[in-house]
Amino acid sequence: MYIVPIGWLYVALMMAVAEATNSNGTVLGGIFTFLLYGLGPVSLVVYLMGAPGRRKAIKKREAAEQARATSLVVQPNTGSHAPADPAAPVREEP
Repeated sequence: MYIVPIGWLYVALMMAVAEATNSNGTVLGGIFTFLLYGLGPVSLVVYLMGAPGRRKAIKKREAAEQARATSLVVQPNTGSHAPADPAAPVREEP
């Protein structure tokens, strides 16, 4: 899957080296060549190629949260003991 971006980066790197070692070229020109022809477009393409995977991960996480929320439903008390008073009795002072 990543063979095309790796190949593109290799070609852009070779273009940058050719720019930097040319008699009329500069190292700064080589750096900009690599950034603008290589790293910028490749990072954009890889980000766009990863969008479906990120979307699936978000849906999976939301489904897990939904399942966890439905499993936390409070069940009625089915124990053998009587339920406690919801409010404690007030103690009168002597």
